[in-house]
Amino acid sequence: MTASRSGATTERLKVGIVGGGAITQVAHLPVLKKMRSVEVQAICDTDLPKARALAARFGIKDAFDDIEELLRYEALDAVVICSPNHLHESHIQAALSANLHVLVERPLAMSAVSVQRVLRSVEKHDRVVMVGMNHRYRPDVQIVRSFVQSGELGNIESIRGSWHVFRPGRTHLGWRQRRDEAGGGAMLDLGLSILDLGLWLGGSSPPTRVSASLDPIGKERSVEQSGSAFVVCENGMSIFVDVTWRHLGEGERFGVGLRGSKGTAGINPLNVWKELHGVAVDVSPTGSVSRENAFTASYRAEWAHFQAAIAGEAKVPSLQEHLTLHKVLDAIYRSAFDGRDVTL
Repeated sequence: MTASRSGATTERLKVGIVGGGAITQVAHLPVLKKMRSVEVQAICDTDLPKARALAARFGIKDAFDDIEELLRYEALDAVVICSPNHLHESHIQAALSANLHVLVERPLAMSAVSVQRVLRSVEKHDRVVMVGMNHRYRPDVQIVRSFVQSGELGNIESIRGSWHVFRPGRTHLGWRQRRDEAGGGAMLDLGLSILDLGLWLGGSSPPTRVSASLDPIGKERSVEQSGSAFVVCENGMSIFVDVTWRHLGEGERFGVGLRGSKGTAGINPLNVWKELHGVAVDVSPTGSVSRENAFTASYRAEWAHFQAAIAGEAKVPSLQEHLTLHKVLDAIYRSAFDGRDVTL
């Protein structure tokens, strides 16, 4: 039985999906198909044939090309929003007006101002709104966070992260290369997750200063393909982020490293080092990461958290964190445009 925040119970959490793009197809639908506690009732996408094809493939009852039709579907408890970035805010507002819980793919909205509007709306409704920061739920990230929280690494002094992928523009980017629909390029698409991990793992010290460099935009795109940013926090901790859609190399590269006063840790691959008796020792846990790949495991755990939050059994992650994230992102774009440090 799944309990709702209103006290009612249902046999299974009944979910509608908004958007039939890549993240829906490779992450949410495969994970949800294996979760007995969730039932996907309907899917909508502006491309109705695609929505119908996905419905047939994953055994979903109904398919629509209009979110309003999906939101009128009487059986729904929640929706997952996987639409293009510029639609997130309006789709969240519509779902809340329909009294539904919301899991929205990152980013929550297009800017800090847009996030503030969403926060005001969330305050008016007793519904769970959660942003899909799936990297927090990776098994290796969870292990490193446990080392940080126990104090074994001491004070976290610096965090560095990179995410390098190869996405041929016209083939893989689509709306993502248009600023009015995406809100930003590689820094928003990839850097947001690295920044979130940095602030979250580092203890959420308020960012105070930002310096950034982004590659110039081109004739066929209005967003950056690559960029780097350096963020200094109130407690002196620094976060360095490097991202690109133009990675030329063997496979995708994603990784995060932490340096603390008593040790270091790395994610992808997982490693933890501490000083013991004056010697650097590898204390990385062995056999603690499941055989399930980190990507699938992160989405499965994210959905489990969303369900638990709806049932009142887990804390809903603070949406204020996303206001901070978007203020940092806004400062990154301003720093790159003006060619100077920006103070928050």
